[in-house]
Amino acid sequence: MNPGGTTRALFLGAGDEMRCGVGHFTRLLQAALEKLRPGDNETLTLTQSQGSIVDIWRAVGSTDAVICNFPIVAWKRVILRPLLALAMARLRGRRVVLIQHEWASLNWMRRLTYLPAVVLAHRIIMFSPLVRQELADDGAVGPTARKSVLAPLPPNVEAPAGIAESKLQRRLAAAKAEGRLIVGHFGSIYPAKQPNALLDIAAILKQRGLKPLVVYIGSFIRGTDNVEADFMARVAALGLKDDVAVSGYIASDHEVFGSFREVDVFCYPLTEGLTARRSSILACAQAGKPLIVTGPRRPDEFDHHPRFKRLIEQGGIVLMPRDAANESYADSIVAARERPAILAPFDFDGWWRDVAEAVAAQLETARDSVSLNRAR
Repeated sequence: MNPGGTTRALFLGAGDEMRCGVGHFTRLLQAALEKLRPGDNETLTLTQSQGSIVDIWRAVGSTDAVICNFPIVAWKRVILRPLLALAMARLRGRRVVLIQHEWASLNWMRRLTYLPAVVLAHRIIMFSPLVRQELADDGAVGPTARKSVLAPLPPNVEAPAGIAESKLQRRLAAAKAEGRLIVGHFGSIYPAKQPNALLDIAAILKQRGLKPLVVYIGSFIRGTDNVEADFMARVAALGLKDDVAVSGYIASDHEVFGSFREVDVFCYPLTEGLTARRSSILACAQAGKPLIVTGPRRPDEFDHHPRFKRLIEQGGIVLMPRDAANESYADSIVAARERPAILAPFDFDGWWRDVAEAVAAQLETARDSVSLNRAR
């Protein structure tokens, strides 16, 4: 707590239920802000069993700003609670800082639930010019994009000093020993990341006799979309039953990077192209393995993010033409397999310090605004 009895920032979270990329981001961002502003932030946990209306009212009253990240998967059933917290913040003259990671790629029903949040927010922090454009193009809330600022997104996962073996890592190592081509894909599996597109590329590699094993290091996001069922149906249709592995949720970073070690090439064929919000790709880049991704849709996609831009310029990420055919991706995977690893220093703390400073700048505005309201 601050000496004056208020916390400068109140983070909305879902506690141990935040087993998603955005939920993990929330925890890491709070930790990074704590390094910049010790004792200046707290968390309000909102779940089916925590965070009553009274709890929300009291917590909001003792803060200068409420920080909310969307989309946190664990809030599917309690989405009214974070929205209520934002409404109470506005009612009590507190600053509302919304961190919106996605927009058009969200399921339309989930996006509908976020409309009140973008309207209530004083400031919307986004990580990609493309996503900000999607918000601006939204017929319902397009004007709210004028409240947005861009911040540099850091990776959610840091390469640990050592690795740990796992069942998946041993399977990949055995496949590699048999001469199989290990193609990796890391992060949550959902439609916006076009997981099925990589299956089509794998089928081409198999036709060429390269014995691919495509490993999805992550788990399916449960929602209204039939992502997992559609994925498995596509696997069966392409005859890839023995050529695809899905890890499911992995809690240990040591196990994640243990599996990364066995990957020959990471590949992300993305319809929207690479954007500056792709934290999972930044995690892969730390492994030093070739990383092939569809090029960005906007030429200014990384202008606000010097570290991400430098990673591309140094060859850590290979961009494919947006109109490249699957055969071209297969060619690039084969060529990249022979490329030596790029193990450049990766300043993980520096990446997080950058985004923490961007958010802290918005909190300074919040504190001034709240102080003025209280003076009145």
